[in-house]
Amino acid sequence: MDFKRIIFLYLVLSCAFPGPRMEGRTLPGNLKYINLFMGTSGDNGQVTPGAAVPFGMLCLCPDSEPRQHAGYDFAVPVTTGVSINRLSGIGCSGVGGNLRIKPSPKDEELKLVKETESAVPGYYGVEFSNGAKGEFTVTRAVALERWTLPEGGVLSVDFKSAFERRKTVCEYEIVSDREITGRVESGTACARGTYSFFFKMVCDKPFTVESSSPTDALLKFASDEVEIRIAVSPIDPDSAARELAAVAGKSFRKVREEALRQWKAKVSKVKVKGGSEEQKTLFYTSLYRLYLSPMDVTSPDGKYLGTDGVVYDAEGRRVYNSWSMWDTYRAKFPMLLLLEPEAYADMAYSCVNLFRTGKKNWATDRESAPTVRTEHMGLMLLDAYRKGIPVDFVPGYDGMVKEALTELPRESPDNLLELCNDLWALGQIAEIVGAEKDAERFTAEADSTFGEVWKEIFMNVTDDFSLMKDNGLYQGTKWQYRWACPQYSDRMVSWKGADTLSEELDTFFRLGMFNQGNEPDIHTPFMFNKFGHPEKTQEWVRRYLTDDSMEHLYGGNAEYPEPFVGRAFQNKTEGYAPEMDEDDGTMSGWYMFAQLGFYPLNVGTSEYELFSPLFDKITIKSGGSVIRLKTSGRKDYSDTVKEVLVDGERLGGMTLDHKVFRKNSKVVFKY
Repeated sequence: MDFKRIIFLYLVLSCAFPGPRMEGRTLPGNLKYINLFMGTSGDNGQVTPGAAVPFGMLCLCPDSEPRQHAGYDFAVPVTTGVSINRLSGIGCSGVGGNLRIKPSPKDEELKLVKETESAVPGYYGVEFSNGAKGEFTVTRAVALERWTLPEGGVLSVDFKSAFERRKTVCEYEIVSDREITGRVESGTACARGTYSFFFKMVCDKPFTVESSSPTDALLKFASDEVEIRIAVSPIDPDSAARELAAVAGKSFRKVREEALRQWKAKVSKVKVKGGSEEQKTLFYTSLYRLYLSPMDVTSPDGKYLGTDGVVYDAEGRRVYNSWSMWDTYRAKFPMLLLLEPEAYADMAYSCVNLFRTGKKNWATDRESAPTVRTEHMGLMLLDAYRKGIPVDFVPGYDGMVKEALTELPRESPDNLLELCNDLWALGQIAEIVGAEKDAERFTAEADSTFGEVWKEIFMNVTDDFSLMKDNGLYQGTKWQYRWACPQYSDRMVSWKGADTLSEELDTFFRLGMFNQGNEPDIHTPFMFNKFGHPEKTQEWVRRYLTDDSMEHLYGGNAEYPEPFVGRAFQNKTEGYAPEMDEDDGTMSGWYMFAQLGFYPLNVGTSEYELFSPLFDKITIKSGGSVIRLKTSGRKDYSDTVKEVLVDGERLGGMTLDHKVFRKNSKVVFKY
């Protein structure tokens, strides 16, 4: 039996994993439900099992050859080495992959011994086909690599490694036989901008340089056990040195344990009862992936690099970079807002400053970390404000107006619907800052544009509504983009009628037109509430979470050659639907909301749409508040919620205001 056949059988048989373990111990609490290998195989998620900490700048993981977007592919044993950073679940060529180290000469083929892989939050370890072994852990800005080398072993360092190589440059200096310093500049996702960082690399054992070039060095060690620490900073070499000094007295084991404690604190914010073991694994693995970005880029002395190239004082705040806002504003950030209201205030501060120092829809040439796109950031900020997060719009307001007038595309029908969302948000932000004429102007343009575009192109369903390729829309069909502006659902009702829209939306799902593997329509199951049929929201959400016979017609960019049948989220290495990017936490946020029984349909408002939760009892810690949700009288997942009680009082309808979550509250779903 050849090696490829062995791997194939291994993948087929490994549809589920045992709970994660560290040194023979099952991890405690909710940590035991996190499966870092879920969704890491093939073009099914673009995620990795790398070592990371919440909101950290680094994620250490092997890069496969050939690789997927995030570097790693569970199905591919050949590796080019271990790099220090990446963004999870994004498209194009991915982003990151810098400072790759390989325990062999660079051009020598090397494989991962797959059965030796181990990954838990904050740690990854593996053995290699040449007898080498690597263990990796991390702080926010320091990578720790513990290598065991075969006799005569070497480490090759690729200072120019990157997933997006079109804009990558590097410079390095071998300072001594234990230290290397330098700087890397690399392309952001799709090479639409650049990020850069300074680094300081130190080894606990001396090395000799076997060979070197302007981009690579081959280091030889007399010892077979070597620990390397790499600190990074977007600001200057001194900041990188301070990052390194902060862990100088801590052992590898100590740093690994601290990383695990950070993750334990995060996954303890939500407790669930009921549901299957797989459903809990999917939930807590999704929760883990929320925290892989944005990245905290604040220096040890409280500074940050603006996109204008100026170093600013962070004013006692934490400053974040690394955005995928085209996707993440829809579900990931609303979930982070609920779980991390204090940190979210600093994220909002960071976004306002981005408008002040310079912002493009994709990325600038002076980013502090790997990033993707930043459009729709106004919606994220308005959502924060409406839900009680303190946001000072004024420093960034002029930048918001400039973006609306000069940056937002107005070319295709999908552009125009997304424009409606952005202008709708900007109109309200203008009102908040007292710019009344701007408020009237942007609100009027949003309203009129939606009416014109929706009535002309999307109101009446035609035979071409199911086409995805060559239809003038970006990654979607007319069916899918039809529902892109839920804030205008009342206008849609006035034009077509609630029952008609509900029937058409039900047809949309029955015909398999919903694309769960991409973002433009991920909110559509929750729109039945707006059309007076909440039982349909409950039916379709339940089916997509639990029904193994669901048929999916669409991938990320086109129709599947053959429909994919099954659940789009499963606890196995091919954990997501084919071609489905996890999109930097967007799909994880969606899945969590779908399991919890409430969803932020109208991002930029304080409202959630309610439906039947998957779990029987849920406890959420949000800042200083504790929210408890429970089911009462449910006998089967197909049962329909008859009424909802909030702190003992009957809720009229199935819409809940976020103010309930800002205090200790109890929500009961009665069947």
